[in-house]
Amino acid sequence: MKLRTKYILFVSILHVLALVLTYYIFRENKLLFIISEAVIIASLLVAWRLYNQLLQPLKTLMQGIEAMQDKDFSVKLRATGSREMDQLIAVYNRMMDELRTERTLQEQQHFFLEKLIQTSPTGIIIMDYDDNVLQVNPRAEQLMRQHRFLEHVQALRSGESEILSFSGVHAYKVQKSHFIDRGFPRHFVMIEELTEEILKAEKKVYEKVIRMMAHEVNNTIGPVNSIIGSTLKSSTGLNAEHAAALEVAINRNHHLNVFMRNFADLVKLPPPVKKPVQLQQVVHTVVQLMRMKAAENAVEFKIALPGDALPVMADILQLEQALINIIRNSLEAMNGNGSIRISATHRELVIADTGHGIARDAAENIFSPFYSTKPNGQGIGLTLVREILLGHGWEFSLETVAPGDTRFTIRFR
Repeated sequence: MKLRTKYILFVSILHVLALVLTYYIFRENKLLFIISEAVIIASLLVAWRLYNQLLQPLKTLMQGIEAMQDKDFSVKLRATGSREMDQLIAVYNRMMDELRTERTLQEQQHFFLEKLIQTSPTGIIIMDYDDNVLQVNPRAEQLMRQHRFLEHVQALRSGESEILSFSGVHAYKVQKSHFIDRGFPRHFVMIEELTEEILKAEKKVYEKVIRMMAHEVNNTIGPVNSIIGSTLKSSTGLNAEHAAALEVAINRNHHLNVFMRNFADLVKLPPPVKKPVQLQQVVHTVVQLMRMKAAENAVEFKIALPGDALPVMADILQLEQALINIIRNSLEAMNGNGSIRISATHRELVIADTGHGIARDAAENIFSPFYSTKPNGQGIGLTLVREILLGHGWEFSLETVAPGDTRFTIRFR
């Protein structure tokens, strides 16, 4: 039963009893009976005023509570004229103002946070309570299409981070953390690309090493070859075996000089001078150059280029050198009896071979300087390719997509 109903029922019963009692007590005295009836009427009026002063403000407050339940913080109550009730209403109105201000501030902060997440150059993945992906920003969506991050993310614990490298080129820092949502922890993951910083630091180190090695080798080979040559010319008493040994030493020094020159070429690679070139023409030139080498290894070329022109902005000499290194790498991976398929669109060039593929443990290092899976490899062929393609601002990848299908993909911008 509502308080209003209780109050009306109590007042009604009380005044009915008063009427009955005054009737039996003062029915013989009309003057007193009239006075008692006037008192009862006055009591009813007082009770009605008390009702308006007490219950009506409570009804107003109930309306305010209903507005709070509906999260409508724009409702404000009017003063009733009662000092006590007006103090309560003033507190309520002030509370509603603060709630409205706080709600507006939270909405602004939420909007700013959403905008920040969506436009952040860092990939952000937000998980649900079961560690399933709930929300990703555009950068994370782009990265997840290119690489397999989720299997590494699931293995991380909150507060841990890991540096991931894909195809030996792209490097990312993956950090996992958590926040409290409605009393329960939820994880989020931040993916930051470190490729440019790592490549710059790596290049700085190997350039210094190569320059130091080239300096020492050149300073040593020149005088040694000069001494050996003078010995061969001036010494008539050398037997044939010793003379042949000295000739071998000169040849080995020459090979060592060529070896170091290859490394020096990597360091001295100039910025590309870009001009419009036809991709089909460059591909056919390189294929013609490598066709004899491929035939020696029983490897055939399969060319699938569109008939319409494929113009690209490139340094033609550097592009040809990159394609030569890529095809040479494919030939060495097949050891004969295979094919190299070259296809292109306006956006990318794909060179695929039927070789033995790339081992999982080698995939992360194939573009690293001095790394090679070949017994006598120098580890600079693909590094030079990497420097040329990065200098042009192109994206690229080398991966084995299936047994007998390894693809080098260049994506033009």
